[in-house]
Amino acid sequence: MARMPSAERRRQLTEAAIRVMARDGVARATTRSICAEAGVSLSVFHYCFDSKQALLESVIAAITEHGITVAREAIRPRANLRETIRAGFQAYWDHVAANPGEHMLTYELTQYALRRPGFEHLARRQYELYCDTYTELIEQLRLLMPFELRVPAHVLARYLAAMTDGLTLNHLVLGDTAVSAAILDMITDHVAGLTETADGDRAHAPEYAGPPLSV
Repeated sequence: MARMPSAERRRQLTEAAIRVMARDGVARATTRSICAEAGVSLSVFHYCFDSKQALLESVIAAITEHGITVAREAIRPRANLRETIRAGFQAYWDHVAANPGEHMLTYELTQYALRRPGFEHLARRQYELYCDTYTELIEQLRLLMPFELRVPAHVLARYLAAMTDGLTLNHLVLGDTAVSAAILDMITDHVAGLTETADGDRAHAPEYAGPPLSV
């Protein structure tokens, strides 16, 4: 087995754990199955992680980073602020469409942590990480296209985390792509309406023209 820096080995095992958990479920994911997926020995696993809690925390952070990476890369100046915001949402949504099993796993991780004594803090950390992620993206956007918010940034971050979390689960259950896209447009319009540029103008938010939102 080739020698590898411990941080890289942890990333390797974390990504293997994500694949195993997405395939078999959190409860059925064993250290042996994760090591087999990663192609390493059990001793390597125990060198990298001293508990299942440590592994799950690494998995939660990695999954969140997968989503934020594509959104971060998509947030670059467009024709106006609304289009820039919508591009970030679309990048996240493309990741949902391409990786439904990974996003389904996020909800299973939450339930697993909440139901297992001593693991509850992982669920809290998971949702705090979501809010931290949106706060980071909001600040990135403000640096690129300066604007003022009409609500506190941390409140908007939690709103965005709640909206995308709920919409993702709704989509995983119902699978209505057109309605999901229309809801993303509505969220974008709402966020754009909560901003104000230096000249006093609010970001352009066109009237909703998508499909009916009945399901």
